Amino acid sequence: MSTSPSRVFVARLVGMPIFDPRGDQVGKVRDVVVTLRTDGRQPRVLGLVVEVLGRRRVFVPMTRVISIDSGQVHTTGLVNMRRFEQRATETLVMGEMLDRAVTARASAVAGTVYDVAMEQARTRDWVLSRVAIQEPGKGLRRRGQSHIIEWSDVLGLTQGQAAQGAEHLIASLAEMRPADAANAIHDLPRERRSAVVAAMNDERLADVLEELPEEDQVEILEHLDSERAADVLEEMSPDDAADLIADLSPETAATLLELMEPDEAEDVKRLMSYAEETAGGMMTVEPVILGPDATIADALAHVRNPDLTPALAALVYVCRAPLEPPTGRLLGVAHIQRLLREPPSTLVAAALDDSLSPLRPEMSIQEVAAHLATYNLVAAPVVDEEHRLLGAVSVDDLLDHMLPSGWRDQAVRP
Repeated sequence: MSTSPSRVFVARLVGMPIFDPRGDQVGKVRDVVVTLRTDGRQPRVLGLVVEVLGRRRVFVPMTRVISIDSGQVHTTGLVNMRRFEQRATETLVMGEMLDRAVTARASAVAGTVYDVAMEQARTRDWVLSRVAIQEPGKGLRRRGQSHIIEWSDVLGLTQGQAAQGAEHLIASLAEMRPADAANAIHDLPRERRSAVVAAMNDERLADVLEELPEEDQVEILEHLDSERAADVLEEMSPDDAADLIADLSPETAATLLELMEPDEAEDVKRLMSYAEETAGGMMTVEPVILGPDATIADALAHVRNPDLTPALAALVYVCRAPLEPPTGRLLGVAHIQRLLREPPSTLVAAALDDSLSPLRPEMSIQEVAAHLATYNLVAAPVVDEEHRLLGAVSVDDLLDHMLPSGWRDQAVRP
């Protein structure tokens, strides 16, 4: 590993692409696995947890790593695609060491861990050598002083802690997409995951919950107090919230719906009234809806909303008032490609596609899939018998329901 730097900080290593001998990227580094030693010697680095295609996490031994340089990790040989399973003797640096409360033996400086450095020993093994800690802020100072301390001078990293914070791990997760953060949280030990969930704000937790397997969603929500659980559900998209509430006990579901804001709860209840494997059961009630007097500029401003998925941003639904589902009569849809070709001051009604047959809420998943495939659509409106817009089904909603149960946990080989 002559091309590797002498010291690598783990928090900076996380997210780096990892390449095979042919130069093809196989994934990204998500954590570092070490084994702690009871005699106080520097922990040995066993390998890397690497996220590969399909959000599967695998283990790459350090003996396969030939270089860590220029923001990249290079390996030799084939990567074993078996899913990583942490052993009792193993510790995850990012997942379990960050935010530990520690003390420097010599100076008595106390703080929390925000990074850990590893380097190659003379034996060619990689070991943890330095610990970056941050003292608590004092007075008006928001951040305390930072220190880099030798591993042997740190007390508190080899013992379990009843109350471990999550500030620095949360900061690391904040840089990930919700799906990646969900995968990281899924792999954390239960106590650590609880601390991370408690430290997340409601909006971020809602985004992550939408990407977690159903059993994780239920477990996390049931461990929140009812008031916060209701707040988090309000931050979720109504269709995801409806699916999650349907997995709870009837008593818990009723309590949470009662605590939610009436408008939010009403959307969820309406979605829960449809059978799960139907257009009504999988649709979202928050597509882009405008009146016929809106301009192309108005429509483009709405589809620029960063909270919209690309599929939902592809269509604008033009309806008579009221403009909240169930709306007045659906007049037609405007495709984003058509909107981009028209003058901004033109009325959106002039760019309507009124030839598109809408979906009915009772249509099956197979019928919805056939409809989207036949007309090359990424989303389609759902209407009632009076042609009022109830919501929209997007291709990502469809895939969530068509993929086998537990697909987020299943292996996907590149």
